[in-house]
Amino acid sequence: MSEFFEPVILIPTLFFLGAVLGSFANVVIYRMPRGESVAWPGSHCQSCKKPVRWYNNVPIFAWFWLRGKCAECGARFSIRYPIVELIMALLFAAAGYVLGPTWTLVEALLFIFGVVTASFIDIDHMILPDKFTLSGIVIGLIGAALNPERPFMDALIGAFFGAGFLWAIAYLYYVFRNREGMGGGDIKLLGWIGAVLGWKAIPVVILVSSLLGSIVGISLAARTKGGMQQPIPFGPYLAGAALIYLLLGGAKWSEWYLALHGL
Repeated sequence: MSEFFEPVILIPTLFFLGAVLGSFANVVIYRMPRGESVAWPGSHCQSCKKPVRWYNNVPIFAWFWLRGKCAECGARFSIRYPIVELIMALLFAAAGYVLGPTWTLVEALLFIFGVVTASFIDIDHMILPDKFTLSGIVIGLIGAALNPERPFMDALIGAFFGAGFLWAIAYLYYVFRNREGMGGGDIKLLGWIGAVLGWKAIPVVILVSSLLGSIVGISLAARTKGGMQQPIPFGPYLAGAALIYLLLGGAKWSEWYLALHGL
């Protein structure tokens, strides 16, 4: 059994698992905001309503050999389907490489699936469903209580620190500008991130997500008529910053950042 956890087996297995769950994530991304069941009916073409045969539903590859079209009616399928599957697969494999066979890896895989799926929903609908954010906070705290590799108080403080910080920013923005500048979903998302990554991750995640959001926001403002007033979903930048922290040695960044500020 121990051979299963060797990188040569673990990483490809996680890549495959990530691709499969990425396919399921596509279902959730499309159906959940519409109030549809994610379990029934099975995968089908939105144009002709015919079921997609299992051999035409292989993650990542099926889109390419079908040339992005329904095998029955020829309707176009979005390129985003294989993109989501590939992103999930690569992140799962990267988590396996970075974290190895640990309890923290199990938590990381749940976290990756959740934040990637929620981010694409936010991109499409400008919402972060409570089914992800609030459940993520609870699962993160339960995970910390059960996982001997990370302290519970770190997760608890992280949840309150993350959500509390963004709530304060949103409140002050509303007081001075008399309009909402940040959604409640973003507040709960940062609480979720804090519950999983701990309170020390919050300053780094805020800094990195702000940089990512600024770069994209300025680029969009230069290309569209909406300018800087055009609303953009902030959830994907928080999620991206959290994944960067998780997979690229963010703990060392936190130590440097806190030491820089004498904390």
